This record gives sequence, structure tokens and C-alpha cells, in this order.
Amino acid sequence: MNHTRKIALLFVALVSLTTALTAQNLKFGHINSAELLAIMPEKVQAQKDLQTFASELEDQLGLMNAELETKYADYMKNEASYNAAVKTSKQKELTDLQARIQEFQSLAQQNYQTKEAELFQPIIDKANKAVQEVGKENGFIYIFDISTGTVVYFSEGSVDIMPLVKTKLGITDTK
Repeated sequence: MNHTRKIALLFVALVSLTTALTAQNLKFGHINSAELLAIMPEKVQAQKDLQTFASELEDQLGLMNAELETKYADYMKNEASYNAAVKTSKQKELTDLQARIQEFQSLAQQNYQTKEAELFQPIIDKANKAVQEVGKENGFIYIFDISTGTVVYFSEGSVDIMPLVKTKLGITDTK
């Protein structure tokens, strides 16, 4: 009998909890943040700026490689005429230039990643702020980002807040 009483109390508690949650009219929403970021106008300019930066790095690397090729061709052409000291000096010059190119490539990659973060982080922050404001202004309890793969199901009752966030950001065009 004690066991039956516990089950009955548990049932009453579950019904009470379900009723309380339903009575609160919890509001859930979802957004695809990848889609939002893709349509933000600032992203287009950031991509252009990043491409320009990458082109500048590639141009510099091209100049360095051209210098190496020229010096290597000169070395191969004149190698037979060099005495031991000149030959050693030219080999060291080529080796040093190769090392500088490798160092430049590594530094360029780091600089590219830094520039990318510098250009895109303000856009991400703006989108996140708009989502938070829309959530607060519209009484959402939770907003799920369906682009991250963390939510595997959302019900038909979930509200897509993309139109609200686009309005908040002043975006009228869609893809």
C-alpha cells in the first residue's frame, strides 16, 4: 500500500508540473545562425577585405618565389665558374631565402587567421546581440540554433525568429 501511495503522489506531482509548465505558456524559438550570417550585408564587405588581404600576401609570396627562382637559375648557370667560397656563399643565400619563404608562409597564415577573426567577429557579435534582444523583447524562453547540430528536433510550435532578427538588423533582402 505504501508503494501505491508513492506512485500516486509521483503521478500527481507530474500532472501538477505539466499543468504549471503549460500554464506559463513557455515560448521556444529557433534560428539558423549560419543562414543569418550569410545574408548580413557586412559579410560581403568583410569577405572582400579578407580577399584583398589574402591577395596582398599571395603577391608578396610570389615575389619571394620569383626571387628564389631567379637566384637558383643564376646559380645553376654559373655554378661551374664559382670558386669554393663563392659557391658556398651562393648556396647559403639560396638556403636562407628558402627559409625566409617558409617563415613568411607560416606568418602569413597566422596573419590571415587574425585578419579573418578581426573582420568577422563584429558581425557575429552583432548577430548574437540581435538574437538576444529579439529573445528578450518577444518573451522567448529558449532560442535554439539549428545550424550547430545541437538540436536534432524542434516542434512545429517552435517559432523561427529569422524574420524578427532580420527586421532588427534592417535586412530586407533574403537569399
